[in-house]
Amino acid sequence: MLIGITGTPGTGKTSVTKLMENDPSYQVIHLNELIREENLYSEVDHERDCVVADMDLVYNRVLELQDKLYPVTIVDSHLSHHIADIVIVLRTSPEKLKERLEKRKYSVEKVRENLEAEALDIILAEAVDWCEKVFELNTTGGTVDGTFKDIGKIIKALKRGETEEIEQAYRPGSVDWSDYLFD
Repeated sequence: MLIGITGTPGTGKTSVTKLMENDPSYQVIHLNELIREENLYSEVDHERDCVVADMDLVYNRVLELQDKLYPVTIVDSHLSHHIADIVIVLRTSPEKLKERLEKRKYSVEKVRENLEAEALDIILAEAVDWCEKVFELNTTGGTVDGTFKDIGKIIKALKRGETEEIEQAYRPGSVDWSDYLFD
């Protein structure tokens, strides 16, 4: 089973997937690292301080790396909803997200771009359009351990084929930041 952990930068994807690496039932692929390390991009966008991933190359490489010995492969990235049919979208309030991104020393423009993306549900909307199953998880007031446990509940239900309860508890659209005011 290939599951994407996606969301706007700063929502907690890498923090929670680092915990998942310690669980022998998960294979974790940190997609952003893979893209840079293996040059799976078509260009460097110096203005936005990022690379433009070649998603065909990325998808093929993830399939090559997916180890069938693991029951679940987790793909960590704000791009993972482009390659996984099942995704968990992590969400964080714009106020909290701003703190996290500023702590990372993101430029003012990059912070604003990501806050707008979060407030407008950009990644969630893409995931709902493109993926078979989408779960939404608010990480604003929680801990990394709490997020890890919530993701574990979702994965256990998926493995059992009993998703009705978790589909309701983590349904897309349950988090709404549309009233966020930008300075």
